[in-house]
Amino acid sequence: MSFQVLGLDAKILRAVSEAGYTEPTPIQTAAIPPIIAGHDLIGIAQTGTGKTAAFTLPILTKLAALPPNPRRGTKVLVIAPTRELVVQIEENIKAYAKHLPLTVATVFGGVGEQPQIRALRSGTDVVVACPGRLLDLMGQRAADFSQLKYLVLDEADRMLDMGFLPSIRRIVQALPKQRQTLMFSATLSKEIESLTHEFQRAPKVIQIGRRANPAETVTQFVYEVPKHLKTALLLHLLQDPQMDMVLIFSRMKHAADRLARQLEQKGVRCATLHSNRSQNQRLKALKDFKDGAVRVLVATDIAARGIDVDGISHVVNYDFPMHVEDYIHRIGRTGRANAIGDAISFVTNEDHAELRALERFIGRGIVRKKAEGFNYTAAAPPYNPGEEGRHFSQQRHQSRPQRSQQQGSQPRQERSGQRRWRR
Repeated sequence: MSFQVLGLDAKILRAVSEAGYTEPTPIQTAAIPPIIAGHDLIGIAQTGTGKTAAFTLPILTKLAALPPNPRRGTKVLVIAPTRELVVQIEENIKAYAKHLPLTVATVFGGVGEQPQIRALRSGTDVVVACPGRLLDLMGQRAADFSQLKYLVLDEADRMLDMGFLPSIRRIVQALPKQRQTLMFSATLSKEIESLTHEFQRAPKVIQIGRRANPAETVTQFVYEVPKHLKTALLLHLLQDPQMDMVLIFSRMKHAADRLARQLEQKGVRCATLHSNRSQNQRLKALKDFKDGAVRVLVATDIAARGIDVDGISHVVNYDFPMHVEDYIHRIGRTGRANAIGDAISFVTNEDHAELRALERFIGRGIVRKKAEGFNYTAAAPPYNPGEEGRHFSQQRHQSRPQRSQQQGSQPRQERSGQRRWRR
């Protein structure tokens, strides 16, 4: 089947052709006609199967058919859980709408508010936003959604996992009731399905493949390894030149920084991606990874659904994920759009319960492997807290903002409450 039979606007077909796409994916084939027909829709498909185009192309087609309206206003709102995913969606929309007179803006935290406020107040046609910053700006009366016609909730289950449901409810309550609402995700929990009654009207359900099944083009392996040998095993595996573009997942952000330092000390070019990085740092890390300036990107789960990079050869679960859904989305960063890739998971004695839960969920066992030439019986290195302590102290000193003389004279105010590591 070709895109021409799906009822898309001619200018969008031209942009799709220029982007090099010749045939729609199954989720695009199934979702585009009912969206053009005006139905609310729930789309479920594996990561990397083209869900963004599945909602972007039909919405742009409907925008192209709208009569001229002298009153400007935002027509489309797309809500996504992470900054990286917001940027990815914006890039796709701009590519598909390149021949249409539409404006697109992003709204997310970590950057200045003023450009986003100006974009919202000017009536930008398409807004792609993270819920937290968007709700803040709506509270400042910066957004006018009175002309809104289309709402998309992308990676809806992830937004629920991240605690965004109250914010999303408040956003949706402020939107026009007469709109078309679409929900897309690689997984869709029963909790979120029950919420569709709040947000949607008689939605069509499109499901491609088994729910939450890892991409069939990804080869999965488990390496059982003592906890103290994980870094040594990783360095051993990275000697393979075929591991040329590697995404490594760490559970905690400080552990991601530590692992990246250890790899750099052994000559492996690395970048890191987690919530402690500024937006500019995160964009640079992704750009360096895409361009091949670094071989390895070490990330926390903040990146699991926001990285859209062609050519990732391997995903490594350095820390085994605690939740099945996180595993699905982590390994979905490779094997995208029917490409092939490998997913490697390190499993320690503490991880076997999570591994068994994952295998029950996907309905099969994952192949165990042993690395040839690696010493699994090596003793743990002697513990030396001094180096890590000095580095952590330096990090705190370097990241502490410079206070003015006037500020320095004020008594220091301590935040109450317990400090928590965040992904």
